[in-house]
Amino acid sequence: MAVKLLFLAGSARNESVNKKLAQNAHDLAKEMGAETTFIDLKDFDMPIYNGDLEEKEGLPENAKKLKQIFSEHDGFLIASPEFNSSFSPLLKNTLDWISRTHKEGEKPLIAYKGKVAALLAASPGGFGGLRGLVPLRAMLGNIGVTIIPDQLALPKAYEAFDDNNKLKNDKQLRNVVTAFLKTAEALKK
Repeated sequence: MAVKLLFLAGSARNESVNKKLAQNAHDLAKEMGAETTFIDLKDFDMPIYNGDLEEKEGLPENAKKLKQIFSEHDGFLIASPEFNSSFSPLLKNTLDWISRTHKEGEKPLIAYKGKVAALLAASPGGFGGLRGLVPLRAMLGNIGVTIIPDQLALPKAYEAFDDNNKLKNDKQLRNVVTAFLKTAEALKK
């Protein structure tokens, strides 16, 4: 049985280079035989996490939907933009909301524990978003996610894609996706 992998970017921008990178990774994993899903966080609008709001209204419907999607997959790949040497507020808010329990008897961190993740970043700068992957890796590791050591930080990202939004050179991405797929398969057994 093929592993089921989720792909997303930590950006809602239409022309996000991180969305393009996540889509390229998705296409490679599908080509390699994985069952894949690509989601766009702009389709899952949520308020800023607030404990009082959660207590009063519970989880937003989009948080419930996303938590279900994450829970149904063996792993996820995130292409994260770098915001002031960290990851995006959109991604942080999303990950925080879906970390919350909302059903009686639900296991804590059901969307994360036992999952495998791969991390990518793309940036027009010279570091390729690398600095933002460090806190993202730490956060995910602290909530029970196994993060593969292979990652890609793509510098000069505005020059890295062709007119069809395909990477001009996908060798490094192919290596990360291969490691992600192999790790997910090994952990699923």
